[in-house]
Amino acid sequence: MDLGLGGRGYLLTGASRGLGLATARALVADGARVLVSSRSPESVSAAVAELGDGASGVAADLADPGAADLLVGRALEVLGRVDGVLVSVGGPAPGTVLTTAEDDWRAAVDSVLLGPLRLVRALEPHLSAGAAIGFVLSTSVRQPIGHLAISNALRPGLAMTAKALADELGPRGIRVVGLMPGTIATDRITDIEAASGDPAAMRARTEAGIPLRRVGEPDEFGRVAAFLLSPAAGYVTGTMVAVDGGVLRTP
Repeated sequence: MDLGLGGRGYLLTGASRGLGLATARALVADGARVLVSSRSPESVSAAVAELGDGASGVAADLADPGAADLLVGRALEVLGRVDGVLVSVGGPAPGTVLTTAEDDWRAAVDSVLLGPLRLVRALEPHLSAGAAIGFVLSTSVRQPIGHLAISNALRPGLAMTAKALADELGPRGIRVVGLMPGTIATDRITDIEAASGDPAAMRARTEAGIPLRRVGEPDEFGRVAAFLLSPAAGYVTGTMVAVDGGVLRTP
């Protein structure tokens, strides 16, 4: 299937590894050019080296109020045009509602909520009809995840913000979507499993609760994200798409 990505330019945050990098791979493989970013210059350089000629990179932290203008300026400079953006930020600190420190809540508002909003507001004037905005969210949009109180609070709010943006930008032909990954085999999941003391047992428990009985691969997420950002998904907007192996129990 031709996604119509040839010559198009995309900005991806949190994309030096994991889900963002997998999406960048899928976009570049179909002919797009990408600007990938994350907080670590070393990780950005490694990602660009892997992606090849279709990729450029810049280090930026979305929690920094100046990051949005930096990213947009760099994207326009190296891509010439921005046909879409995939906004992904690192997961907030774990913890329960009653035990999570107030400072962790404040830090997460800056990175998970305000950072993406600042980026979209800075980028929006430069987007034209056919552009797409994608937010990497979580299955916590639909049902809470144990010991992730901050994610359970902020991801649904960002999902509803995406819905509102779809209404605001739809008349200009700009689409807005959200993606809800389930358990995907990224470095973060590997670290969480290792911290449990028995990674194999934790993986088995996780897979037992997934209808497909396995965790997902990053490239499985990346291909879905690339499709949603592409012209091939031109009539898809204002929706949250689960890439979770069926783990969500909501329609």
